[in-house]
Parts: sequence; structure tokens; C-alpha cells
Amino acid sequence: MLTKEDNMTSKDLSIFNSLRPFSIGFDDMFDQFENMLGNGGMSMQSNYPPYNIRKTGKDKYSIEVALAGFTKKDVEVEFEDNMLTVRTKQTDKSVNKDQDGEILHKGISQRQFARSFTIADDVKVNEAELKDGLLTIACERVIPDYKKKKLIEIK
Repeated sequence: MLTKEDNMTSKDLSIFNSLRPFSIGFDDMFDQFENMLGNGGMSMQSNYPPYNIRKTGKDKYSIEVALAGFTKKDVEVEFEDNMLTVRTKQTDKSVNKDQDGEILHKGISQRQFARSFTIADDVKVNEAELKDGLLTIACERVIPDYKKKKLIEIK
């Protein structure tokens, strides 16, 4: 039985596929939409960790990921092929001691996670900072000269 969301996904995919013949150089973008909508990728991703996407200037953005209890040794940020991924590093779970002593009860969860963001071709990931439990990733849209507005002289 198809739900309303399944019908929406099928409709969205058919809209993207019908636009392909009228676009040049957007194949990667359409493939990304198909992966997100067609494979159920958006519904499969959990809501952990929570995040904000903030516009901090005309062409500047920041992604804020709430990572209370994590240190920069626990987390890695990777950018490859227009995909920005924030994930926990693999750790040795057999160790129950830290510099403050042995853990008798573990009530503060530090579960494994991976959160991915699709980044546009013209957006550059500048830096990442973890401070007070908030990972902030600074991004900037860089407009190449060939995309900037220009007047064409008429001969």
C-alpha cells in the first residue's frame, strides 16, 4: 500500500526526470535528488545529533551540530564529493576508565552517529570548531567569475 509520502516521492522523482532533457550540466544534482528521495535516504537518517543551519552573512553559512559530551578526539568532519559528513571516530569500548577514575554507571550517552549534508559545488567548507558542546562548521559560497553578472556588448 502506498502512503501519501510514497506518492510524493514518486511524483518528485518524475518531476526531476522530466526536467533532465531541458537542463545542461545538472546531472549530478538530479542524481543527488534521486538518491535522497528514491532510496529513502531522508527518512532513514535519524534526528541525532540535532543541528542548525545558519546564514551568517551574504554568502556565509554555518552548520551547528550539538555534541554535548564529545571532544574533538571523538568526532571527525569529512568533506568529499560535495558531501560533508560529521561522525564519531571508532573508539575502544573495552576501556571503562578515564583520567578521573573508573565509570560505575554510564548515564551520559555517547552513541555512534554519522550526519551528512549535501554541499553545493560553489560552497567552500572553511573550518570546523568544537566549543562548549557545539560543533560549528563555517562555509562560504564562492561565486566564480563566469557566474557573476556581466553586461554583454551588442555589436
